Amino acid sequence: METLRTILVVVLGLVWGSFLNVVIYRLPRDLSLIKPPSSCPRCGRRIKWYDNIPLLSYLILGGKCRFCREKIPAVYPLVEALTAVCFLIIYFNNLSFFDLQFFADCLFSSSLIVLGFIDYFHQIIPDHITLPVIVLSLVYAPFRYDLNLRQALIGAAVGGGFLLLVYLVYLLWRKKQGLGMGDVMMMLMVGAYLGLGRTILTLILASVVGAIFGLLLIKFKKKDLQYSLPFGTFIAAAAFVCLIWGQPVITWYFSLFR
Repeated sequence: METLRTILVVVLGLVWGSFLNVVIYRLPRDLSLIKPPSSCPRCGRRIKWYDNIPLLSYLILGGKCRFCREKIPAVYPLVEALTAVCFLIIYFNNLSFFDLQFFADCLFSSSLIVLGFIDYFHQIIPDHITLPVIVLSLVYAPFRYDLNLRQALIGAAVGGGFLLLVYLVYLLWRKKQGLGMGDVMMMLMVGAYLGLGRTILTLILASVVGAIFGLLLIKFKKKDLQYSLPFGTFIAAAAFVCLIWGQPVITWYFSLFR
């Protein structure tokens, strides 16, 4: 039974990841998520259903379009596999099968995947994703076993408020934007779902990893301090880590002072 459940979670993740690919590609381009059906960007031929099986079709076709042999970007199977892995981690972390918390965590993680990839490729964080997730997080908060509405509001205020403060200070100091308001909205979203403790940990982790990545770019890619990093991508990765392992880390940290 456990094996069957695991397979179902993986299949769900792969199928849902295929839809997330559509969102990642079309949303920044203001295209409909429903129509037209998927087609090759180069030759325009419609992709048949048997060439649109998550992950499997990419492997069978050798990563190329069946008709024009144009290479299919590796990001498509990556998103599908990543979504499946995230769903699997959530399932084993919750130790429950398809309950409300499982689906809520999967939805939150899906928003992180979409925002992380869109920010990486386009340097934008769409309100079309952050605003609905903020609302859903606050509506769901009173029904959670690990969070209540007050804690969700505090997390949102701290997460969004801290980055808003950074945004304003940098704007006044350098007379230009150091962060986008999309980053602020994304942290507001993260705070509403994770609560205060895990939100602070997300900010710390994203900032540290982002700083390290920026220093590596300066050293090895000859970038300068003006280079714009997709901070939303680091927030997305950090928020998922904190969703799963954040509370044990926080508990361990405070145990050091007892």
